[in-house]
Amino acid sequence: MIHVHQFPCLSDNYGFLVHDTESHETVAIDTPDGRAYLAEAELKGWRITQIWNTHWHPDHAGGNALIQKETGCTILGPAEVEGRFPVDRIVAHGDVVTVGKVRARVIDVSGHTNGHIAFHFAENGIAFVGDSVFALGCGRMFEGEPKQFWASLSRIKALPAETLLYCAHEYTASNAKFALHADPDNVALQDYADEIADKRGRQEPTVPTTLRRELATNPFLRADDPAIMERWGGSAPHETFAALRAAKDNF
Repeated sequence: MIHVHQFPCLSDNYGFLVHDTESHETVAIDTPDGRAYLAEAELKGWRITQIWNTHWHPDHAGGNALIQKETGCTILGPAEVEGRFPVDRIVAHGDVVTVGKVRARVIDVSGHTNGHIAFHFAENGIAFVGDSVFALGCGRMFEGEPKQFWASLSRIKALPAETLLYCAHEYTASNAKFALHADPDNVALQDYADEIADKRGRQEPTVPTTLRRELATNPFLRADDPAIMERWGGSAPHETFAALRAAKDNF
């Protein structure tokens, strides 16, 4: 059995520790703040044995060296991390990684960066998606292309609808404002936005979210919906996605 410990760090990141109760192994999913991760692990009585990076950005891999120095842990991640931050094992789409006997599959979710990956624990119904998709949003397209990013989002869309998506940032309130602009007639979205406002008013996290809810409300995951395509143009979903992403960048 695994337990996920989520905690805020930096200005708007979330940190995640995944602990296997049988083997007592603990995985740090990304490392935005190495000292925060070490402190949280100590509070839980866990020892970090692995780091799994989703992509190379410093607010996701910047704590690798400190945590490895303090714990001797093994670090794995996509090839793009190598040469920027410590990494011991390169993984790519379709690879299987384990914490104890619990398996996770690596999924290519490139677009935010060209090597971005996610980790899907199928038996546990959870996925750590980094900056590929957020509650009501998706990552900026810093390195990728629209067709590539849409293919990545399509791989996320294909996961079981009840999958819990652990996104790496608390961007949801801001994302909700754009989503309402992008899809103003979506009643489910309007209800979701009201719930988000209530949660953030109480300083409660909006992460994780369910894929089912995002499929119904997240405009970036709905770029293949006829109503969205008509409103935002594009003869193919990746073209509609590109229009949405450009609009969000300037919103």
